[in-house]
Amino acid sequence: MTGAGVETRAAVGTGGALLLGVRHHGPGSARAVRAALDEARPDAVLVEGPPEADPLVHLAADEGMRPPVALLAHVVDEPGRSAFWPLAEFSPEWVAIRWAVERGVPVRFIDLPAAHSLARADGVDGADEADRADGADEKLGEREESEGPGRPGEEPGECEEPAAGGAGEDAVRIDPIAVLAETAGYDDPERWWEDVVEHREAGGDAFAPFEAVSDAMEALREVYGDGGHGRDLVREAHMRLQIRAAQKEFGPDRVAVVCGAWHVPALRRKTTVAADRALLKGLPKVKAEMTWVPWTHRRLSRASGYGAGIASPGWYGHLFAAADRPVERWMTKVAGLLRDEDRLVSSAHVIEAVRLADTLAAMRGRPLAGLSETTDAVRAVMCEGSDVPLALVHDRLVVGDVLGEVPESAPAVPLQRDLTRAQRRLRLKPEALEREVELDLRKETDAARSTLLHRLRLLGVDWGRPARSRGSTGTFRETWRLRWEPELSVRVAEAGVWGTTVLGAATGKASADAVGAAGLSDVTALAERCLLAELPEALPVVMRVLADRAALDADVGHLAQALPALVRSLRYGDVRGTDTGALGEVALGLAERVFVGLPGACVGLDTDAALEMRGHVDAVHQAVGLLGEFRAGPAEEPPADPGGDGTRGVRARWSSVLRVLARREAVAGVVRGRCVRLLLDGGELADGEAARLMGLALSRGSEPAEGAAWIEGFVGGGPGGGSGGGMLLVHDERLLGLVDDWLSGVSDDAFIDVLPLLRRTFSAYEPGVRRTLGELVRRGTRGAGPVVGGGGVPGFAEQIDAARADAVVPTVRLLLGMAQPQPQPQPPPQPQPPAQPRGHGHQQPEADTGTDTENGDLVGVAG
Repeated sequence: MTGAGVETRAAVGTGGALLLGVRHHGPGSARAVRAALDEARPDAVLVEGPPEADPLVHLAADEGMRPPVALLAHVVDEPGRSAFWPLAEFSPEWVAIRWAVERGVPVRFIDLPAAHSLARADGVDGADEADRADGADEKLGEREESEGPGRPGEEPGECEEPAAGGAGEDAVRIDPIAVLAETAGYDDPERWWEDVVEHREAGGDAFAPFEAVSDAMEALREVYGDGGHGRDLVREAHMRLQIRAAQKEFGPDRVAVVCGAWHVPALRRKTTVAADRALLKGLPKVKAEMTWVPWTHRRLSRASGYGAGIASPGWYGHLFAAADRPVERWMTKVAGLLRDEDRLVSSAHVIEAVRLADTLAAMRGRPLAGLSETTDAVRAVMCEGSDVPLALVHDRLVVGDVLGEVPESAPAVPLQRDLTRAQRRLRLKPEALEREVELDLRKETDAARSTLLHRLRLLGVDWGRPARSRGSTGTFRETWRLRWEPELSVRVAEAGVWGTTVLGAATGKASADAVGAAGLSDVTALAERCLLAELPEALPVVMRVLADRAALDADVGHLAQALPALVRSLRYGDVRGTDTGALGEVALGLAERVFVGLPGACVGLDTDAALEMRGHVDAVHQAVGLLGEFRAGPAEEPPADPGGDGTRGVRARWSSVLRVLARREAVAGVVRGRCVRLLLDGGELADGEAARLMGLALSRGSEPAEGAAWIEGFVGGGPGGGSGGGMLLVHDERLLGLVDDWLSGVSDDAFIDVLPLLRRTFSAYEPGVRRTLGELVRRGTRGAGPVVGGGGVPGFAEQIDAARADAVVPTVRLLLGMAQPQPQPQPPPQPQPPAQPRGHGHQQPEADTGTDTENGDLVGVAG
């Protein structure tokens, strides 16, 4: 170059190298870099980043590569140790890379290799610079590193000056932008940056911005030292060595360097090769691999914990993409978003918002309306002063949910490739925006999607999370919330140690988890997950471990905790076609051990242990309801089955256990009460037996606290919760009278003790149930049978309205899936016999009024 360009290059370069100091993820810096490269046209471009990415740089020109993306480096033997180098479309480094590859100019990364960054030294992860914690946009004391599997985080250091020779590892680095903004009289560094850089007029000297930034960084480093982090000195030494090598290869004045503005003074500094190599001597090193992975705007935001992040990646992306009229285009995007959310936003709103934003910028002395002005205008005009829709604008547009794409040719672990093929085959595209998916397991594609998501969850790749289904509670339907986060790429790489396919990796992981499971309940939960994930090779291993653990575990509580998950797993044989025969046999054996050990385990319990045991009894009762179709053993003849449904084998055994618990005085009161309630709900108690057992528990010879606990177990709601106990008292005045008489006879001192427990029991009832119970108690009558109504109780009549009851029979039949009764054909009229004389002792038969078939059906249904 000649003329002014040569003088400017001399000002910002060293030995002819063009040093372009930038703010990472700054659209103004990105535009300036592109203009400077167009002006200088170097023969080589050096970019701050790990040198292991040099073989991957050509993929930036691939049509399938769409930022935001990130370079991912991970340790080969320990994939969980990883680091990211994110790049957005408006990142200066990305602009430099694209400029070079489009013109065939060599691109090289010159930062410290990832092999050193990921190496641990003295127990500290060395990846603290990997996520762009070195840029001119860093906050005070921030540095980026991978915490766990690819999670960038912050680690504030201590404020101290670095020692000579690269010490001061924990010292802090100042925030250059904050210092410069404060010096210029700004209280907001972001606003200062927008005014000085982002809103700068195009044209003029392409190198002037970099010269100004370089001088500012030089002044700051003279005042605050070399930045605080001793690691910076090592990294800058490595950069200088790489710049010298490139100058030697391409010429001293044919190299351009794009790096964080903070490093420019250090790279310009005169040092010797020997001194730089001395700083790099003895660095720890590991074997690392690198690839491209998709990234998101949300992970570029500072709120995500990314030290080099920006507050508004969506806004910055808009500024970079909008060549002209950025404010007008932004307001149009906001209006489109609000309209999609069914808010009334017209073209007049857009025009008025643009005018208000421009007016605010003029009043505040800004060259162009920035994010603060547009936000204020949107709030006032389009959101009518409300921050609720404004929060949506901030989340969807200011930050954004853009997810990048990486071409298939990018290197990836075999497991990632298999996952990508499965996603494409099942039409499950990874998206950054959370979405809800309903799956019908009766459909082949939906069942395959469910299987894939369950396998990934077993591998720790939580792309989808189960949610409660709004449309159905049947086992044939599942609801998932899907959201792809960049860290999941690390999880996939980490899971690659278990296999090269999703099926193989999930099988290996499940088998290993079964052997290393801590408790019996963990193994049963794993068995359930294996059925959901359809892992036929892992299930035998899990079942073998489950049988061994169940045989050795004598804790009835552990067995009771394990049984429900095991029995729930049996349901999936119907929908998914899985053979659960072996699982059923193990469940039957586990249930039998619970039946044998439960009576002894319910004796001598304190209050907390009794409440916990009541929960176990409820869980086992629900499990037995699902397990009832299996017999207690192949050689055992099932007991008589009056119901004719073939399910009394296990249920009859469980009913006998409940009877033992209900009648044994040594059993905790809350457990006895619950057992009586379960027997009553199942129709296993004779008429009046529940009242007799309650009378014994609430007799004056019993302790008041024990009686209150019995009441809590009996009327404290069924296993599924709700107010079933309250309705039981409403419809059976004998039970209500027993409770009322017992409570009336409790002494004053004892009443104070039992009141909290009773209050906890009855407060769970619905307001209508509590009100009805109060009316019944206020009325003070006791009947010998169920309450039908009347007596002035609101909502109850004196007699049943037969006509209204008959009207609901067709609906009840429809709900139960019963066929509607067909009208019987009327027989032809028969000739009447001649009338007999009254004097012969024969009476004329009375007219038959007919039988109310529907009413009879109603009685049968109700019964």
